[in-house]
Amino acid sequence: MTVLNTIEDAAKSVVKALTPGESQPDVLDTLAAEHDEVQELLGKLTESDNAREQTALVARIKKALIPHSKAEEAIVYDAIIALKDETSKVDGHEGYTEHALASATLSQLDTLEANTPEFKASAKVLKELLDHHIKEEENNVWSDVKKNFSAEQRERMNRDYLAAKQKVLVA
Repeated sequence: MTVLNTIEDAAKSVVKALTPGESQPDVLDTLAAEHDEVQELLGKLTESDNAREQTALVARIKKALIPHSKAEEAIVYDAIIALKDETSKVDGHEGYTEHALASATLSQLDTLEANTPEFKASAKVLKELLDHHIKEEENNVWSDVKKNFSAEQRERMNRDYLAAKQKVLVA
């Protein structure tokens, strides 16, 4: 690529970013779509009686949930923890705690034999934990974000969030 091509590409990117009416997705829209995806997978997991399917679903949940959690912590939770509002700080720290509990439960599922009573119990706990977490986050944390960050800031948060997700490796 020549210097001229690089400059032209950069100019196109700047013009596209500054063009009115072409807003980028809000971080909350991206998170909502991902929450829906994980909740659907968790529903399938808790309803399944097939060990092979359960194992595949755990792998899919892990692949979706780990990058989501790590990027959400870095971009959203850290931003609201940095606010002066005490309630927002609590909301952010609570999110970190719930993510840690979900991660531990997901790790436990990785070690259990699929389609056993222990596996099914852990899958149910993970679903209940994440259902609670998502409901609370979409009410409290998102309220903090909407109250404290402009639409443009939330669009930037979305770009940062997507970039942060790309950096997370799932084993």
